[in-house]
Amino acid sequence: MMLKPTYIDAIIKLNPNAKCTYQNEDLSTLIWEDDNPNNITEQQITDKHAELITEYNNTEYKRKRKTEYPTIDECIHAILDDDLENLQAKRQAVKEKYPKWVTLAEI
Repeated sequence: MMLKPTYIDAIIKLNPNAKCTYQNEDLSTLIWEDDNPNNITEQQITDKHAELITEYNNTEYKRKRKTEYPTIDECIHAILDDDLENLQAKRQAVKEKYPKWVTLAEI
């Protein structure tokens, strides 16, 4: 399962080679171990973090679907037992339970 993005995820997106530490998701404790060669600002970090959080929130349906989709074993058995219609029905039920898009009426 994908974890909710942290500030360190944002820093790595801004500079994959960054070397820094901080405590308790508190950017005021940020220490650059490599002297911040790209001059990444706190604003850039918070902006990128907000972007990653939005992406994370917009893909919640994927994480929920993954836990309920038929397993690999179930898929193999469905193929071997020629039961693909039932397998597809299970997958479709999960897709309907966790749709990709939310309508304005649901908000």
